[in-house]
Amino acid sequence: MKLRKELWFGFILMGLIIAAALGMLIAVPKISNGHIGLLMLSLVVVAIMLGFPTAFTLMGMGMVFTWIAYEENTTKTLDLMVQSAYKVMANDVLISIPLFVFMGYLVERANLIEKLFRSLHLALARVPGSLAVATLVTCAVFATATGIVGAVVTLMGLLALPQMLKGGYDVRLSAGAITAGGCLGILIPPSVLLIVYGATAGVSVVQLYAGAFFPGLMLAGLYIVYVIILAKLKPAMAPPLTAEQRFVPLPPELLKVGATQARRALPLLINALKGSRNHGVPTGYLLKQLGIALAPALLFVVVALSSYDSVTTMTPQEAPDSALVEMGAGGSAGGEPAEQGLSEPGEGLSEPPAEADGVPPTEGEELKEMGAEPPAEAAASEAPATPPELLEPGTRRPAPTGYWIGLAVGGAALLVFYAILSFARLEIFKMLLTSFFPLLVLIMSVLGSIVFGLATPTEAAAVGALGGFLLAAAYRQLTFTVVKESVFLTAKTSAMVCWLFVGSAIFSAAFALLGGQELVERWVLSMDLTQTQFLVLSQVIIFILGWPLEWTEIIVIFMPIFIPLLDNFGVDPLFFGLLVALNLQTAFLSPPVAMSAFYLKGVAPKHVTLNQIFAGMLPFMGIQVVAIVLLYIWPQIGMWLPQVLYGR
Repeated sequence: MKLRKELWFGFILMGLIIAAALGMLIAVPKISNGHIGLLMLSLVVVAIMLGFPTAFTLMGMGMVFTWIAYEENTTKTLDLMVQSAYKVMANDVLISIPLFVFMGYLVERANLIEKLFRSLHLALARVPGSLAVATLVTCAVFATATGIVGAVVTLMGLLALPQMLKGGYDVRLSAGAITAGGCLGILIPPSVLLIVYGATAGVSVVQLYAGAFFPGLMLAGLYIVYVIILAKLKPAMAPPLTAEQRFVPLPPELLKVGATQARRALPLLINALKGSRNHGVPTGYLLKQLGIALAPALLFVVVALSSYDSVTTMTPQEAPDSALVEMGAGGSAGGEPAEQGLSEPGEGLSEPPAEADGVPPTEGEELKEMGAEPPAEAAASEAPATPPELLEPGTRRPAPTGYWIGLAVGGAALLVFYAILSFARLEIFKMLLTSFFPLLVLIMSVLGSIVFGLATPTEAAAVGALGGFLLAAAYRQLTFTVVKESVFLTAKTSAMVCWLFVGSAIFSAAFALLGGQELVERWVLSMDLTQTQFLVLSQVIIFILGWPLEWTEIIVIFMPIFIPLLDNFGVDPLFFGLLVALNLQTAFLSPPVAMSAFYLKGVAPKHVTLNQIFAGMLPFMGIQVVAIVLLYIWPQIGMWLPQVLYGR
């Protein structure tokens, strides 16, 4: 019965689309090629909803309607298909897609997610709704490392859902946290969606990555805040962890020296090194544990010293000569020495300076106007003093106040860390060192090299793929089977994306040839919309399209229609892309297509119904709408970093 209801919903939606298309053809006095283009668009959407492959539907429809647009000229139609395919295959930006996907599949198969979730849910044990919060953080980190929504949702459904249900969590909250968290990989870089949008809209992928960083963190933060508030207001939906669930077993060697769950780690480890107090535990083992405990302090010292060096060291500079040039010391405007010798008669002479407002000119001004140098004393007194540090390269300037404030805050945080560092927390920290931090280093190295201009997206993706390879080897998961499966899935995903681009190029060309784009543009401009009204209309359309279509279909079919309209309303394509990326989260969270719901249903216990999963996703869809509104009201959330790094 439930499946039948969903089918009815889909058929009704398809009927509305077909009825709207036919009504448009009947209402217009004369059917033009542009109307035929809109009919093609409607037929493509209906065919995709019926389950036909998106790429080949776009190609097939595009070829048929291109043939109509070219007035049944087969040669031109085939030429267009070849040119479209070649243009896609020659696009350098798309090279990064298989590399990022390969990195994701390798990281997925390194089995890091189980350790990551376990360590995070223990580290956040005292936070309200800790299991759901740990699920969201794990999804955000893992989705960033993989970017594969289906893999993240499926793995978290196998790992986190049973834990949350066992802990008494509400089914809807558990399902919503997993599905919403798994979709964060669509937005947070390195995102395949941003690469596809950048290639479609002609926007720099590097700038898109920089712009999407803070909106992605904002969306994840809003999810976490919602879960914490809900757990506070309705503890029955997210009960706190029991003492048994928070228990962390300690190694036998630490138990021998008197370690307990709540005992402070640092003093006991130092005392245990004193001769007989180590109770037969090897000194090397104790030194290793002490080194792990002191690692944050050592890192803090290294960062503090390197930061001090960077904020106080001055780069060597030459003394500025601009002041002397301005005062007529024989320099030209470009800083070159003036040519010596006699000038033509009249070139060096000028009229005496006129009095301004009855005030006679000073002696220096009079001489300067007449082409002569003022006296040396006057020039020296009027020239700005040259800073002495510029004359002495390598001189250090005083550290700014912000540095000392940051140092004080970091030192206070470090003291608090060691004040609460019990042996239980030390074990959790060790778990994070082997699960969270390797992924963090991989993610930051890939994103940092892209955002700071050290590498192109393709080069960074290659480094990321190598990093995923090394991670899988470090965790002893690098087998021939793992590599074979990763390569096969990478080839499958990359081929799908490339054929989507080919189909999209043919479809867009047919739509433009028929005049569909021009018809849409005239219709939108005739509405006399403001920039805000246009953005609201476009985002509402994309939100509705997210119900029956996936993000790939929306990007490749509808973005070529929206992008040409942006100049008419003064909208930055980069900012529009960030709004679209936030909005397209709904493509995975909106019924009836909501693929993340079906991924989760496939691994969930039998008593978890699809309707419960859909109900759990709805609040997170509302949060996405809030995030879109916040980004529109404060565009600097997304535009600040590209402006700082690239002066956009």
